[in-house]
Amino acid sequence: MPLNSDIFLKDLTASNGSLSGNVIQLEIQGSDHLREKDGLWAVLVWLSIIAARKQSVEEIVRDHWAKYGRHYYCRFDYEGLEPKATYYIMRDLEALVTDKSFIGQQFAVGSHIYSVAKTDSFEYVDPVDGTVTKKQGLRIIFSDASRLIFRLSSSSGVRATIRLYAESYERDPSGHDQEPQAVLSPLIAIALKISQIHERTGRRGPTVIT
Repeated sequence: MPLNSDIFLKDLTASNGSLSGNVIQLEIQGSDHLREKDGLWAVLVWLSIIAARKQSVEEIVRDHWAKYGRHYYCRFDYEGLEPKATYYIMRDLEALVTDKSFIGQQFAVGSHIYSVAKTDSFEYVDPVDGTVTKKQGLRIIFSDASRLIFRLSSSSGVRATIRLYAESYERDPSGHDQEPQAVLSPLIAIALKISQIHERTGRRGPTVIT
């Protein structure tokens, strides 16, 4: 089953912008351009595709879904958290999901049943200098290729951010017009249940939903 957004699954792919410099500079990954992080390059790529294909963005995307299937994706950001609280949340979550007994566990949400197929704490190995960057995200991959990823970010200064990623793959074209939040709500419910983010931070919801 193709996964066309495997930024956390492929060993040669940097998991965030700060790790991409080496592989872009030596032309192992990416293209010959400035190391921007704000999507300007992606915009130029899209403009080039639109000009070449003479189609709208919607037409191009739907052709892609018809050929490869659609990945439903969302990200919950919990910003401005106490670093100590986030440390213990991630520590306890890692102990839970990396325990061998967690593999095979089933979670029922409504009519959906998700069975855990694989879990790990992702680490990125730089193919240029061999540098290993650990703790790049806790991954839970289910038997239907749906997945959850928990990642701690310290990019917001003295406060901390926990990012929760949810992704589900839909091959059937009849399922390509659903709202991402509706498709992913069972996965989000599982993530909130096992992480206890709301209970342990006092938050009622994420700061940002992408």
